[in-house]
Amino acid sequence: MALPEMEFIWMDGELVPWADAKVHVLTHALHYGSGVFEGERCYETASGPAIFRSRDHAERLLRSAKMLYMDPGYSVDEIMEAKRELIRANKLTSCYIRPVVFRGYGVMGLDPIPAPVQMFIAAWPWEAYLGDEGLKHGVDVGVSSWRQRGINSTPPAVKATGQYLNSSFARIEANRHGYNEAILLNEEGKVCEGTGENLFIVRDGVISTPPVSDGILEGITRDSIMVIADSHHYPVIEESLVRTDLYTADEFFMTGSAAEVVPVRSVDGYTLGEPGPITRELQETYFRVVRGQEPEYEEWLDRL
Repeated sequence: MALPEMEFIWMDGELVPWADAKVHVLTHALHYGSGVFEGERCYETASGPAIFRSRDHAERLLRSAKMLYMDPGYSVDEIMEAKRELIRANKLTSCYIRPVVFRGYGVMGLDPIPAPVQMFIAAWPWEAYLGDEGLKHGVDVGVSSWRQRGINSTPPAVKATGQYLNSSFARIEANRHGYNEAILLNEEGKVCEGTGENLFIVRDGVISTPPVSDGILEGITRDSIMVIADSHHYPVIEESLVRTDLYTADEFFMTGSAAEVVPVRSVDGYTLGEPGPITRELQETYFRVVRGQEPEYEEWLDRL
């Protein structure tokens, strides 16, 4: 999607004009992927804008940064306030938010430690990641020939910029084959995730999702759906899945901060059909939650 230009980007503690938020071409992260990031959303509610699970995203950002020996110099509370400040400054009522901590300009080479640590936060309006039609009727996905990175190579628990090259390979392949999204398996052939989404299937009223140990990102939207499903008395099992489990599922949906809750209508040409009743119920509840219409989940909303 083309990026709409906003007025400000928050960069190293200051609001900087959008066009002036720049880094040097020899920035370490540009060459070696030495950065970590989050993707999160702010929703319009009856009481004004609210960032969904802002604290959880800030905490995960700092955990990822710690794994790469990066200290941005800001606390969780300071990062949360920076997001609020940016959204107010840009006069946004709903938006996508992208905080990034990265190694900046100063050294070249594979040892990133001498490079300075920088941070920025951008925010802009972003509609449904996989399209409104996808949210309503489901998307077509294909199992990728590319495999998920191993947990002992680049750990999926770290949401690092460089790791998403793997997802780009898979997404390009999916697009070329006419699919909306790709599904990645690990080297053992177990189902992991989409290029930017966690996965859930439903069979005989039971919801299953791959465990973190199979090489997935421990998604915040994934956790939200598991909590919501439990409150609706749907059993959720974390268990290893293989591709045939996707083909024979009663229902299949994906979750992510960008993707939100999107049904899957076909996998590798195997038709699953229109979104099923459990998928639809969880999706509708999720959208009520993020828009402040479910008081029991108020603690997940950081209101501006």
